[in-house]
Amino acid sequence: MTELMMILGWTGLYAPMVLGAVGSIVGCSIAGQAAIGAMLDSDSGYGRFVGVSAMPSSQTIYGIVVMLTLNRPITPEAALGIFVIGLMSGIALMLSAIYQGQCCASAIYAAKSKPEIFGLAVAPAAFVEGFAVFTFIFALVISAGIPKP
Repeated sequence: MTELMMILGWTGLYAPMVLGAVGSIVGCSIAGQAAIGAMLDSDSGYGRFVGVSAMPSSQTIYGIVVMLTLNRPITPEAALGIFVIGLMSGIALMLSAIYQGQCCASAIYAAKSKPEIFGLAVAPAAFVEGFAVFTFIFALVISAGIPKP
């Protein structure tokens, strides 16, 4: 049982970074493909499209910080807490990045046809980013309750 707890602890330690990065990869890919398509149909505004397509990358940064916050000696007492916080925050960051990529792709498609709505079109992606920030803060706060040896 102790070995299982140790495995769970190590998995939870790295989960926020890994899952956040996977989500960022997918989200940036979705938005990046939209940006490339929009560039073919537009004569300007390329920088905006590329900039918006990078928005989902922030979830990787949040995951790294959560991982560093959870970093402590893995003991059977701390392992389950590290696992649950790491896995749950990693899943939330991953989903946030993927759905933010979809919001960014929609904003790019809309702004391609009607450039004056660009700022409003990006707002839903900012809302999704807010949920990633909530997850990040929650993980940092709740991790203080994990026992340290």
